[in-house]
Amino acid sequence: MENSIESITEQLKKLEEQVKEISPDAEKRKEIFSSYHALTERHLESLEDQKAYDGSPSDLDLYTLKDTPEDTSKTIATIENDMLPKGIVAASGGHMGYIPGGGIYTSAIGDYLAAISNAYSGVNYASPGAVAMEHACLDWLKSVYGFPKSAVGNLTSGGSIANLIALGAARDHKEILDNIKHSVVYMSAQTHHSAHKALRILGLHQMVLRAIPTDEFHRMNLSELKLQIEKDKAEGLTPSILIGSAGTTDTGAVDPLDEMAGIAKRNKLWFHVDAAYGGFFILTDTAKVKFKGIEKADSIITDPHKGMFLPYGIGAVLVKNAEAVFESNRITANYMQDSLAEESPLDPSDVSPELTKHFRALRMWLPLKTHGVAPFKAALEEKLLLTTYFRTEVEKLGFKTGPTPDLSVSYFWYPFGENENELNRKLMSLCHNDGRVFMSSTKIENKFVIRMAILSFRTHKAEIDKALDMLLENLSKIRS
Repeated sequence: MENSIESITEQLKKLEEQVKEISPDAEKRKEIFSSYHALTERHLESLEDQKAYDGSPSDLDLYTLKDTPEDTSKTIATIENDMLPKGIVAASGGHMGYIPGGGIYTSAIGDYLAAISNAYSGVNYASPGAVAMEHACLDWLKSVYGFPKSAVGNLTSGGSIANLIALGAARDHKEILDNIKHSVVYMSAQTHHSAHKALRILGLHQMVLRAIPTDEFHRMNLSELKLQIEKDKAEGLTPSILIGSAGTTDTGAVDPLDEMAGIAKRNKLWFHVDAAYGGFFILTDTAKVKFKGIEKADSIITDPHKGMFLPYGIGAVLVKNAEAVFESNRITANYMQDSLAEESPLDPSDVSPELTKHFRALRMWLPLKTHGVAPFKAALEEKLLLTTYFRTEVEKLGFKTGPTPDLSVSYFWYPFGENENELNRKLMSLCHNDGRVFMSSTKIENKFVIRMAILSFRTHKAEIDKALDMLLENLSKIRS
């Protein structure tokens, strides 16, 4: 037995020595950190000068994993020369497609600390400080949106999981599965597709879905909504869920939330608001009035990785009816009995499908602690003003614009006359090949249009002027 123990001890020493490769000492950590910190600094310093979009393909062979380690300089070269500049440069102020965010520096530091500590933030027992941070962020969000302190919430990976949690609560509170084929959900044609996806995952795709028409500003038409509800009631259907948008992806429209809340209350509908893109504009003096009524919703979602400019992915959900959320998500197991041994703050795992959970709160909590709210408000006000500036200037170039937007997403097109859709699509392609600024496109009532989504904290007047120059130069190529 003694020889056996000696053998085991010797093997353990050898294995421990090998494990040191992934557990470096202070000197080695400093060396590693220095190399990658230098890379991040070069990247950040080059953002103003590099393209916002490069459509060339990546060299897949560079990413092949092998059993043996690779030299750090080669790894850094792959990241710096292939990964970072290819596709959409999401950290660039020139990113004005889809819904940009940017990724503020102090939030990245928060992620670094979260990864180093590896704190498990799913249950209070495991890391009371991490859970306290999440609750602090959620309490702040409740104050922003006028939700009661009794509401529950969760920091999610983004709007998709946030929608899943909120609509899951609606499903169980309204007992929709018992009458699913006669239950009705109302949304507009502009509602984000993640809501449709959530309904399908939740087994609600057999509900009757009503796509309510929008008005000339792309907001839900409430006259049409009221008519549809009354028609459904007359046909023996059960109106169950109403989904409003506080900043649609295509057009940035904010539905008339206050009036929708009244309609929902009168008809006993669960009122859910998707504020993933637009929600944080409630902080601005300019746009705050557009969000009147959001405090009356049963549930809302918002994405700090959009309107707070945090790195992907962090979303948030708030739900007033805690028991409905627990019905969908709270469950336990024998191996977690220690976490249940004492009263503690609400565990995030009780409000989400996630048990394993990234410590997301630190990436939101640290920037707010470091900077306060004022710079975020200023950045959002700037985006609203930049949108007005862009629309004014692009019209001077001969472009047509859509209706005055509610927030910072706007669309436009050039009136070529014949083959208008095809030529605007060609203009979009030329701009993508140019890459100085990245914009995306969409279709509005079968018209091909270009979208300008101004949200990155690094987007300022200089970037808008760069976009205008790019549009004019590529328009000239088509017209020549």
